[in-house]
Amino acid sequence: MSAQPARFPHRTALSLALALAVLPAHADEVTVEDLARRLQALEQRLGVAPETGADGVALADLDQRLRVLERRLALQADEAAAKAARQPVVALGPKGLSIKSPASDDIEVKFHALVQGDGRFFLDGAAQSQHDTFLMRRVEPTLEGSWGALVGFRVQAQLAGDNASLNDAYLDLKFDPRATLRLGKFKQPFGLEQLQSSSGLPAIERGLPTELTPARDYGVQLHGALAQDTLNYAVGVFNGTVDGRDSAASNPDDEFEAAARVFWEPFKHGTSAWSGLGVGLAASVGDAFGAGSNFLPRYRTPGQATFFAYRNGAAADGLHRRWSPQAYYYRGPFGLLGEYVASEQELRLAGGNDAGRVAHLENTAWQLTGSWVLTGEAASYRGVARPTHPFTPAAPGWGAFELVARYGELDIDDDAFPLFADPATAASRISAWSVGLNWYLTRNLKLVANYTQAAFDGGAAGGDREDEKTVFTRAQLSF
Repeated sequence: MSAQPARFPHRTALSLALALAVLPAHADEVTVEDLARRLQALEQRLGVAPETGADGVALADLDQRLRVLERRLALQADEAAAKAARQPVVALGPKGLSIKSPASDDIEVKFHALVQGDGRFFLDGAAQSQHDTFLMRRVEPTLEGSWGALVGFRVQAQLAGDNASLNDAYLDLKFDPRATLRLGKFKQPFGLEQLQSSSGLPAIERGLPTELTPARDYGVQLHGALAQDTLNYAVGVFNGTVDGRDSAASNPDDEFEAAARVFWEPFKHGTSAWSGLGVGLAASVGDAFGAGSNFLPRYRTPGQATFFAYRNGAAADGLHRRWSPQAYYYRGPFGLLGEYVASEQELRLAGGNDAGRVAHLENTAWQLTGSWVLTGEAASYRGVARPTHPFTPAAPGWGAFELVARYGELDIDDDAFPLFADPATAASRISAWSVGLNWYLTRNLKLVANYTQAAFDGGAAGGDREDEKTVFTRAQLSF
């Protein structure tokens, strides 16, 4: 009678787990010879030379060979982990594209983009020089990140319009969360609405007070967060810029402008009804000497038409000072933002019969903007971060809906007329109200519709400029 091959149940062969992994799932028990053949196949795949020439196979031999395989696999796993630790981590998601080095290097580069396509429609013939149109309002690719623990950076281009331009280009030296030094081109620390991201604005265009605030400028700034991140401050020195505009590429008059801002959220970390309250104060001061668009502003309507400009003979002639109290409050789906801005400028007339006449003018503006998220998501200074139920064609989700209302006024100093501004073409006052609906389909896609109506004091040869009535729409993609 022939000898039966040795057999053992696989449930008791715990020491041979690796070899058993290659056995068919339906096998209840295997022979030692079957196990040896499969182990030999594994050894060949891993480059381990199996023992050959033995007439029989002992469990002790299989156990030894299995230990060799386990050691080889452990070494390969360690090598793979070490290699992975040296490779950058590439991630693509709703927040954009990021490339991150191993943690020890602390290097990360992120790519974001904002694309806004608008439709502008003017009602009742009030457009004057404006025309119904479709346009690309913003096309902004952004590269930002950190290069080690000390250095942060941001570069943002503006590709909308006829010419490409540079929005931001700066370095951050991050000495401490309480003290970061920023150098380059960026927004001056001043206007509450001016400092809002374009993607998170509650309305399509910024309000009237922003016409008096400085925008992007070249300079150096120290900023940080104190008192457990409830008090934010920023102070800087800049080339200086006119109200409501970015600065020129270089300093046009050898003068500089200082700006400072503090913003306090006293109940930020609490759970009371006041946890969404923030109040701030901003100021800027400098001298400006010269005529033209680099020294004196032109103020725009909500429809982006100029309603006030100084005469050609007017020139900046000294002190330019601004100040602004500002606040916001967010609680659940409700949001409220308000600010007041005053801008003072000393001027002189450079030509004509009144050459040499001087004036100290103060223009002021204020606004209130309220919002309510109808679908219950939390309102915030950055907009609705993420719909609870994003819009999906094959599912019941519709995204988030937000109602917005705004009222604001801008007053020109009466002493500007008639010497420094022509009352037949420049209005002395504008008041404007608007209502809008924001539809956040997803965290990246937003559709907007605004109706705005503005009234003027003066600004026309026969008296008051005709009311401006506009319907603006927008499709926005941001990541």
